[in-house]
Amino acid sequence: MKKPILIAFLLLLSTFGFAQTEMKQLIEEQFNFAKQQYKVMDKNIPPGLTPQSYDAQNKKFIGYGVQWWCSGFYSGSLWYIYEQTQDEETKKNAEKALKLLEPNQTFTGNHDLGFMMFCSFGNAYRLTKDPAYKAIIERSAQSLATRFRPAIGAIQSWDKNKYWQCPVIIDNMMNLEMLSWASDNGGDPKYKQIAIKHANTTLKNHFRPDFSSYHVIDYNPSNGKVLKKATWQGAANCSAWARGQGWALYGYTMMYRFTKNPAYLKQANGIAHFILNHPNLPADKIPYWDFDAGLIPYAKRDASAGALIASALLELGQYSTKDKAEYKKAAETMLRSLASDAYRAKLGENGGFLLMHSTGALPLNSEIDVPLVYADYYFLEALARYKKWYL
Repeated sequence: MKKPILIAFLLLLSTFGFAQTEMKQLIEEQFNFAKQQYKVMDKNIPPGLTPQSYDAQNKKFIGYGVQWWCSGFYSGSLWYIYEQTQDEETKKNAEKALKLLEPNQTFTGNHDLGFMMFCSFGNAYRLTKDPAYKAIIERSAQSLATRFRPAIGAIQSWDKNKYWQCPVIIDNMMNLEMLSWASDNGGDPKYKQIAIKHANTTLKNHFRPDFSSYHVIDYNPSNGKVLKKATWQGAANCSAWARGQGWALYGYTMMYRFTKNPAYLKQANGIAHFILNHPNLPADKIPYWDFDAGLIPYAKRDASAGALIASALLELGQYSTKDKAEYKKAAETMLRSLASDAYRAKLGENGGFLLMHSTGALPLNSEIDVPLVYADYYFLEALARYKKWYL
């Protein structure tokens, strides 16, 4: 090897090594911070409730009951923290949070059981192999399966109301993980069959030619005909709500993991390129709450979308050799951004939540520029994934 080429190679190797060491330190720092910060949060949680957000202006901690769709993220976050730190107090708090959730295994009131029960009990079983946790996951899958509508080929998200006949939202892709896992781990095979049918129906009806997703598809429950394509949390029916694109990216990446169906991988890659090449994606790669939001660049950001997308990109890179470097680089930028003072809270502040600047449902004037429990969850998941696959 000629000397100039050798020097260039060594410089490149040195730069890569430094970047990897820096990321290793960043990840270790974030989990150590999370270990301390979530002990602050534990003292703020009202009895019988699960964490959701924090109102900084009124210094009010916000928690909801166990049937709220976000109820599983707190326990799931604690299990990620425990996995990386082996802190026994964190484990005890995770187990305490699980006890509250157990009655949800028979809940059939909405489609969110995957969020509620797999983010929590799924992580608990992954780390402990406690058969009682596995039984709860299987029972939860049975409950979720009751919302499958054969005439549509999808799981109904919300019950019929004055706005919708049979709504299916893109978020629902996330709940297919619990169904697929349950079947692959000794449960009824029909759960995975339902997940595949739902993914195929969503693939057919939810997406535009540019791979962006509608938020809500409303179906005729009798014959499966699409009644309307709309939004509930996005800027407009035709817009690309940022977190919705994240749900879609994560969902099809995950379904490829379970099925190895190339159509799912193609879809996930298409969604990833829509997000990463969008002219409205900021330089720090933390999206505005909607890619078509008004008042850009002054629109609110959504750290939860950034964390979710980062986690999904890191997994997608495991299956997409051609784009692996691009996905890793983008996810790394997102993680560095989220770990910076611009998005991450200081110890003892923010109600005990890790991240600031998420947006729940801006059109509903709900949860605007606040911490959200699922932003923390996917941030921790993304950090753990980066460490597992890239360090």
